[in-house]
Amino acid sequence: MNPLRDPQDRRLPRIPEPCALVIFGVTGDLARKKLLPGIYDLANRGLLPPGFVVVGFARRDWDDAVFEQLAREAAQQHARTPWREEVWARLGGSMRFVGGSFDDDAAFDNLADTLDGLRDSHGINGNAAFYLSIPPPAFPAVLKQLARTGMADNHRAGGWRRVVVEKPFGHDLGSAAELNSLVDEVFGAADVFRIDHYLGKETVQNILALRFSNTLFDPVWNNRYVDSVQLTMAEDVGISTRAGFYDAAGAARDVLQNHLLQLLALVAMEEPTSFDAEEIRTEKLKVLRAAALPDDIATGTVRGQYQQGWVYGQRVPGYLDEPGVPADSTTETYVAVRLGIQNRRWAGVPFYVRTGKRMPRRVTELAVLFKQAPHLPFQPADVRMLGHNQLVIRVQPEEGVALKFGSKVPGTAMEVRDIAMDFQYGEAFTESSPEAYERLVLDVLIGDSTLFPHADEVEQSWRVIDPLEDAWEGTKPEPYRAGEWGPRGADELLAREGRSWRRA
Repeated sequence: MNPLRDPQDRRLPRIPEPCALVIFGVTGDLARKKLLPGIYDLANRGLLPPGFVVVGFARRDWDDAVFEQLAREAAQQHARTPWREEVWARLGGSMRFVGGSFDDDAAFDNLADTLDGLRDSHGINGNAAFYLSIPPPAFPAVLKQLARTGMADNHRAGGWRRVVVEKPFGHDLGSAAELNSLVDEVFGAADVFRIDHYLGKETVQNILALRFSNTLFDPVWNNRYVDSVQLTMAEDVGISTRAGFYDAAGAARDVLQNHLLQLLALVAMEEPTSFDAEEIRTEKLKVLRAAALPDDIATGTVRGQYQQGWVYGQRVPGYLDEPGVPADSTTETYVAVRLGIQNRRWAGVPFYVRTGKRMPRRVTELAVLFKQAPHLPFQPADVRMLGHNQLVIRVQPEEGVALKFGSKVPGTAMEVRDIAMDFQYGEAFTESSPEAYERLVLDVLIGDSTLFPHADEVEQSWRVIDPLEDAWEGTKPEPYRAGEWGPRGADELLAREGRSWRRA
């Protein structure tokens, strides 16, 4: 530790110790489009130590030079920050590649020898993180190899060893608990980082800043003033080449179990005693344990499946016409659920959560809708355009916060209608927001687990999803046309309670 640096001084950037990042599945889209460009962006911002090495592992007959060229092309195509040849000269010279399959003992022995050799050549002192950018069924094979070779053992390595596990974390509660048990046994719970890239987005982190650094919102952040909360994650794309995974998962397992329940927890959680990873996890877990499904799942949820339609003026196929999708598939591409939070703060406030593919546009946002004033001393005709006050946090793509409230229309009449005050990150700050993976990879190397779900959170989320999947078994999703905001039943879900979806 630097004796001249105060740990409370946040002006200086956090930089990891010399270390290696081992990427399994380095030839896949995630590594090519997110991880390798994110690593370059970190290096370009001066946030990586001189002794930093990227080690790729895949079933390819490559040498270090071929891997370095692949990484260079990926960074040039997808990096967020400008290209600087001198930055790549330092980073590209510290790339290693190990070829082999996950059941190849010799390949993992070679990987262990490679990491040992980096102690002397790069001074990493045994520090290494292993990123599992691979299909979930391959996790056990890789974890057992890391255990067999001792690469997961901090004591044997002489430094820290960490593992990054990509979602999905299982496909139900039983498989998630089994995976958690295995990964915690191999690495130890403190060294396991379950990555949900949504938690790395700047606007998601801003939920905590907005709530707990301002007295403006805290007094009204409860069931006395909040009418309802809406969480929307809409995608304008279909399933692309993911039919094999998606048809076995569906929208609830793919998005609701992780991204949206994590957003819900951040919106509804109580104030933590500190901004410490364990304290934040504790409060989030309380919310997930208090999450309640509707009494009648048939009327309190909606499943949908897109049919052919038009998106951005282009005709797109229906889900059943996508390559690799069975003609009789009943997998949902849209889901809407009415959830409740059974605690004193939120009792009686419905949380409407929806996600879908082939929607009119791509948007992720959460909206807090406040109750209307108990008495309006205006003529009914003067306030017909007045709705609920709203606080809207846009996660993507136009990151920002909007506050919607009533204001008088200029003129001689006392006419009141809704207007919005809009804050956008791109206009308020000169520095662009880092990509989610950029931030999360840095946190892994530093050892900061604040933005990573704990095993208990993952398992509790499945306790919410599993009853839904059981209730939906044997039912068919309601069709909706691509380019629309979901099936008709989703509108009826809110209309039965005198509400409507916010126009995202």
